[in-house]
Amino acid sequence: MEPTTLTTERLLLRPWAPGDADAVHRACQDPGIQRWTSVPVPYGYVDARGWTEEIAAAGWKRDTEYSFAVCRTGSGTDSGTVVGAVGLHVHGVRGYEIGYWAAAEHRGNGYTLEAVLAVARWAFTSLGAGRVEWRAEVGNAGSRAVAEKAGFRVEGVLRAALPFRGTWRDCWVGGLLPADLGLTSALPHLPAPTAGGDRV
Repeated sequence: MEPTTLTTERLLLRPWAPGDADAVHRACQDPGIQRWTSVPVPYGYVDARGWTEEIAAAGWKRDTEYSFAVCRTGSGTDSGTVVGAVGLHVHGVRGYEIGYWAAAEHRGNGYTLEAVLAVARWAFTSLGAGRVEWRAEVGNAGSRAVAEKAGFRVEGVLRAALPFRGTWRDCWVGGLLPADLGLTSALPHLPAPTAGGDRV
């Protein structure tokens, strides 16, 4: 897929560029990002360069992951500043999983929520997704708070479903459907019967 740019009221979501390496390297020194995401630890400048110059672009070309740099817009001195990242991982036909991080100094401003909603809407309207899934290791309260504010319904805990630095971790899983954002699904959704109507 050709890389895409999305805009919101306060943000520009664009493909990563080589000039973003400094911002990515700086952000990924944060212990929270290292604890809850799969970035290399320690995170070196060569990792940031590899991501911004090659890996992120390869995801678009191979249709395996659509990665966005989340940047401030406006007329202030911080316009263009990278405040975070959102990625949409492709898992087969119409199967998508969202992931995100926010630079520590930009947390608490609602940027990640705004970006997640923009990417989810794009997945539903441009990609024909029937569902966007969110997963996070149990205990990652920050990620869960963003997901729930965006409308994801936390559906349970998957045991040993998240590979993380040589171990399998339990993770929360949640789903967002087009209808949760007031959108129409490309295919109709036929929900399971309620508990009282289940048949054996």
